Amino acid sequence: MTTAGGTTEAGGGRPSARARRAHGERTRQAILEAAVNIASEEGLEGLTIGRLASELSMSKSGLFAHFGSKEELQLATVGAAREVFVREVVGPAFEAEKGVARLWSLCDVWLAYVEGEVFRGGCFFAAAAAEFDGRPGAVRDRVAGIMREWLSLLRRSVSEAQAAGQLGPDADPAQLAFELNALEMGANWAFQLLGDRQAFARAREAMLERLRRDATARGLPLLPAPKRAKGRAPRGGSKT
Repeated sequence: MTTAGGTTEAGGGRPSARARRAHGERTRQAILEAAVNIASEEGLEGLTIGRLASELSMSKSGLFAHFGSKEELQLATVGAAREVFVREVVGPAFEAEKGVARLWSLCDVWLAYVEGEVFRGGCFFAAAAAEFDGRPGAVRDRVAGIMREWLSLLRRSVSEAQAAGQLGPDADPAQLAFELNALEMGANWAFQLLGDRQAFARAREAMLERLRRDATARGLPLLPAPKRAKGRAPRGGSKT
């Protein structure tokens, strides 16, 4: 028998199994929220049960109840970071119409996500990729898989823009996705290592210049207008 709220069991008001599961899930989410921030600053290898216990003022045994090993904790942290990335970048970017507008939004929102320091240490996946690129194992495979998802999303967005007649047919989706991702990673590096906030503006202009190069007469108006330099007329895109 339970109370009207369904939160206690008969015989002493103990929390029900459902209430215990809900509490456990809230605790797990709080742990992972702290974990992604620690890992973005100190690396996934610096993420230990002891470090988390200190950060959250929890017992090690309490943390072990949620994560039985360091690798399990690392993998769960990578998964939690992916959820944040989808919420902060992919979701907002997909509010833009499919085509070149969405492709540009993916780039612009990604830069805003790093610039706004959603994670304390910048882009979580840039840091994790640098840390694990030479370390075979489950964590590296998971990070690599998520980075492939991002590149695949950029490639697909390029192809959709081509299908809509907004990017020229000669543009190579894989090459363009590679270049856009490289500019994103470069901006993150310059900001994290050098403290250069101008890197975001430079990356945006470089991305726009690259997209304008392949944009058609239909796609060009969907991109932000180029900044006018003194004595120079704005450059146009290719025509189809």
